[in-house]
Amino acid sequence: MSDPADLGADYLARITSLLERIHAEEQASIAKAASVLAEQIAADRLIHIYGPGGHSNLASQEVFFRAGGLMHISAILDEGTMLTGGALRSMAMERTPGYGRIVIENAGLVPGDVLILVNAYGINTALIDAALTASTLGVRTIGVSSREHAEKSAADHPARHPSRSNLHDVVDLHIDTKVPIGDAVVELPGVSEKVGAVSTFANAYTLNWLVQCTIRELRERNIEPPIWRSGNAPGGDEANRKFLDRFKGRVHSL
Repeated sequence: MSDPADLGADYLARITSLLERIHAEEQASIAKAASVLAEQIAADRLIHIYGPGGHSNLASQEVFFRAGGLMHISAILDEGTMLTGGALRSMAMERTPGYGRIVIENAGLVPGDVLILVNAYGINTALIDAALTASTLGVRTIGVSSREHAEKSAADHPARHPSRSNLHDVVDLHIDTKVPIGDAVVELPGVSEKVGAVSTFANAYTLNWLVQCTIRELRERNIEPPIWRSGNAPGGDEANRKFLDRFKGRVHSL
């Protein structure tokens, strides 16, 4: 039997290489996006985030109600594309024309709001409908997805929006997560399919980096934003309770 450490080291190296590439190449995009988010929080406006499509829903949950995260982040946690309702159902819903439009219209976004759209591959119908609908409502959009994956996906892929658009083409700002086509990156001898997906790592790193840059920019403006403390940390409940009345009723999933 081969050494598990060798396999773990290979996977770790590939994840680390991907995150280092994001860090090296996306600094300008992160800075622009952080300025947009800082402007919203300075005006005491929410930052909305939606991750339609299977595991991409994890991205919106990663920075919502999160220790060390911004209390102004409001996740659109729609059950339609979550795996909890069934994996095949999730895939069918993310490919359904008009579904993303309904979700965004139901979220109550208004002109001047900001919506972060996260999806590993950047092509599915619900995602593109969400982006297009947000734009028609006067909402600024920030996309977080892989340009490479979108551009290398077939134009007639069944997940694609009828317009064949990619997320990076229809948002106001885009942050490229560099996820390779197929997501999985490790090849095992005698195994026909690659294993070891990387998109969740890429999304989590990118979004947490964006949050940190936003917080730093606010502090440079002499604004200290409310930040969640873990409820399991000493004094966590007490620290968070000071701000709850400010966000209850505004953040739908709180």
